[in-house]
Amino acid sequence: MDTSRPIIALDLPGAEAALDFVAKFDESLFVKVGMELFYAAGPSVITSLKDAGHDVFCDLKLHDIPNTVKGAAISLSRLGADLLTVHAAGGKAMMEAALEGLGDAAGTTRVIAITQLTSTSPEALKTEQLIEAPLAESVRNYAKLAQSAGLAGVVCSAHEAADIASVTGSGFLRVTPGIRPAGAVVGDQSRVATPGNAASMGSSAIVVGRPITKADDPVAAYHAIRDEWNAGRTAA
Repeated sequence: MDTSRPIIALDLPGAEAALDFVAKFDESLFVKVGMELFYAAGPSVITSLKDAGHDVFCDLKLHDIPNTVKGAAISLSRLGADLLTVHAAGGKAMMEAALEGLGDAAGTTRVIAITQLTSTSPEALKTEQLIEAPLAESVRNYAKLAQSAGLAGVVCSAHEAADIASVTGSGFLRVTPGIRPAGAVVGDQSRVATPGNAASMGSSAIVVGRPITKADDPVAAYHAIRDEWNAGRTAA
């Protein structure tokens, strides 16, 4: 999995919009299909993107009883996605069921776990989720749980990446959304970082949506973010 490429979040209204967008690029991309696009376009959008030569992160954040998640993973395993997400809050048995559901696809599809969403603030963790532990401790606990279940990594903010690596080892993926170039609008994210900062803080891969998809020149925006990300990785 080539993580030198920022993962582009295709939060777009349908398959036509997504395929038209990636057609702007004369290169193989790593793209994320989340709930908005998947529910609008259906599973075929993943196979279409794969057929076009792109790597696909299927970010559906599965969270249900183990048997249901296993069934979902069986269905998703046929699509050829490179990454698949589950919620660590679903528990170890649920995460293990996702891996079991992949079957033979487990060799090509990696499962990673959501720890705490990057839109979650420390205040919301305490007042809305009623979790008294500090946010960093909650994230670290979920990362260790995901690793014990056999998952390949977690989704986390850049601010927790180094801490996770310290307890899981550097080979455990730390995929980081909430990436904003300097001066960009933060929007609904809470724990954000620039591409360069994410690299220096220990992220394994970054996910970038609106700063690329909403840019006047998406290709130039992508290349600028990719260059900053890789310069930071080299320096780190």
